[in-house]
Amino acid sequence: MPFLDRLQRWADSRPDDTAVVVGGARLTWAQLRDGAAGLVASAPPVSVLAEPNSTAFVAAFAAAIAGSRRCAVLDATWPEALRVAITERIGEYAGGLPADSVHSGDLVDGPPDTPFLIGLTSGTTSLPKAFTRSRRSWQVSFESSIEFFGLRPGDRTLAPGTMAASLNLYALAECLYAGTEFHTLTGFDVGDAHAAISHDGITRLVLVPTMLRLLSERGLAGGVDASGLRSIICAGSKLDARTLEAARRWAPNATIFEYYGAAELSFVAGGGLCPGGSATATPAGTLIGTPFPGVELRILDEDGNPVPDGTPGDVCVRSGMVSDGYLWGDDGAALRTVNGWYTVGDQGYLQDGALHLLGRRSEMINTAGTNVYPHEVELALASVPGVAAAVAAGQTDEVRGQRLVAGVVPAHGGLSATQLRTGLESLLPRSKRPLDYYLLTELPLTDRGKPSRALLLSWIADGDPRARRLG
Repeated sequence: MPFLDRLQRWADSRPDDTAVVVGGARLTWAQLRDGAAGLVASAPPVSVLAEPNSTAFVAAFAAAIAGSRRCAVLDATWPEALRVAITERIGEYAGGLPADSVHSGDLVDGPPDTPFLIGLTSGTTSLPKAFTRSRRSWQVSFESSIEFFGLRPGDRTLAPGTMAASLNLYALAECLYAGTEFHTLTGFDVGDAHAAISHDGITRLVLVPTMLRLLSERGLAGGVDASGLRSIICAGSKLDARTLEAARRWAPNATIFEYYGAAELSFVAGGGLCPGGSATATPAGTLIGTPFPGVELRILDEDGNPVPDGTPGDVCVRSGMVSDGYLWGDDGAALRTVNGWYTVGDQGYLQDGALHLLGRRSEMINTAGTNVYPHEVELALASVPGVAAAVAAGQTDEVRGQRLVAGVVPAHGGLSATQLRTGLESLLPRSKRPLDYYLLTELPLTDRGKPSRALLLSWIADGDPRARRLG
């Protein structure tokens, strides 16, 4: 495993059916199998792929993990110096492998417990952490996600983001494993995504909330028909009320899923809003949902002891989906093992069997002796009338330790600091309200489309015109 044996099965039983579509270019199951098989002989023990989405990439990825081979997928938009540095580190790793580390020249899956993927945390400047994942871990993940999200044989999945992001690469592999059509774009474009949804019979979307908001709001404005969507799967950051409301109206027949996971842990917990339910009926705030199939979930304190319901602590899991650990970048505080339970340092609590997520301990802001998770401030701001999106962060402050600041993108027109302060009065205690507000022309995002608190602080420090202080 994870999916090459399945690929061979689909190519034998349904050779002319569509397997993959990238920006309109199509591969049948037989074409994908034959194209990948033709590349296996020249594939090294460890491959580094850094290229835009294409059908050629899909075939190269399949060949790069055949037998006991291993592969890293880099973002083609990362700075060249960063890509070179990562490639050199991977080369050092490959040089330390046994000479006979590749056991097959055929397009077959290697032993389940062998590593096949070198995963990278996102980043555009500093060297990302790198971890490895076994073939078995993705097979277990496939079975869990197919059950949780209800993937059906006739589904057509569109993941419009880059294959360098684990969310999209996993969606590709999951579809190849399940024998369902996978669609993506050569680059994210709202018009191209709408065209695929309208004309290619897309039934399933996999994307981050920022992309969902763009597709939903512009789809509503442009009359794009999304009634054929059966499920929408969102991850990367919490869905806000405005995005949910727009997606609910744009895709009225879709179950909207959101889940919490981590690249090192895979799936942890999630939930879904069924068709017909209003956006306001969706659990708001910190609630994520129930554990995925095959996942044991527990909240532990710093000493590794279980805490009572409603008490915050480390979100810890046991499952067959956890990665093997880091190749480099392990500072001892990232993926940790606590009495046989794994955690990446995210904080949360359990209530009636459901996970509430507060945020990562390393991102916690201590301001004047009060611990504040930016996540809870952002959720509160997103519910203030006139706010389209928000990001909160902590500036260094000699008196308070850290000064809580927030950037907001207006839904329409302008916003004042007074409006924001008034809007938060009933939502947050005074100690957790930002002291300064900045009006943003756009949301600061990582290369994976997630809100970036570090980038917000950089804009503020540099006097960037995209962040204007509100009086």
